[in-house]
Amino acid sequence: AILEPYRDELPEAVFEPYQPPVTDGSGWNRDNLLRALRILEQAGWSVGEDGILRHQDSGRPLAFELLLVNPSFERVALPFVQNLRRIGVLARVRTVDTTQYQYRLDNFEFDMAVVVLPQSPSPGNEQAMYWSSAAAEQRGSRNYAGVRDPVVDELVERLVTADGRDELVQLTRALDRVLLAGHYVIPNWHTPVHRVAYWDKFGRPEIAPDYGLGFDTWWVDPQREQRLREANGPRSVR
Repeated sequence: AILEPYRDELPEAVFEPYQPPVTDGSGWNRDNLLRALRILEQAGWSVGEDGILRHQDSGRPLAFELLLVNPSFERVALPFVQNLRRIGVLARVRTVDTTQYQYRLDNFEFDMAVVVLPQSPSPGNEQAMYWSSAAAEQRGSRNYAGVRDPVVDELVERLVTADGRDELVQLTRALDRVLLAGHYVIPNWHTPVHRVAYWDKFGRPEIAPDYGLGFDTWWVDPQREQRLREANGPRSVR
């Protein structure tokens, strides 16, 4: 209902359930690669005799650089690049130091980059920094994808000024649908757990907020501390 007034300005995919690509996890995504080739061919790209994907009019190759700052992410990025090369895309990974990485992000001097866009259960003003047309023109903003869409701008403005929680949730879902249909980002990886090391002499509230680890409020629990002393001696709780 929120998006219906914008139907003429949006792709039909916005009004259909989003379905991310599914694979068997083997790393050999043959079906998805073939589907990608068909989409690229419809857009005027084809694989030449040299095995490189080129535009049918200009002959230029489809090539881009994936910018990293953390070498540990190469293990995630390199298989992605390898799969792209199987369909003739000349992608490469470049890992730079923190200063150069931040400079290039601030000035939008990159083709693709691995970034994190932190979200919360109550989205607000930060969405304008991530997705608005104004942020796309602002050096140092976090609209790394360069999104310039009047529908997104209006949805963000309505989200920021939402009247109550229910309206906020519905507007957030509407904005999410539009952004997903724009394919501005490629999900990198996901883990459903938090890896945490903690000392079990501490107590914490029985009820924690959603997505909270429970360590914002904690205290030394005398009973836990005593059990540690009895089990391991005084040195265990110094």
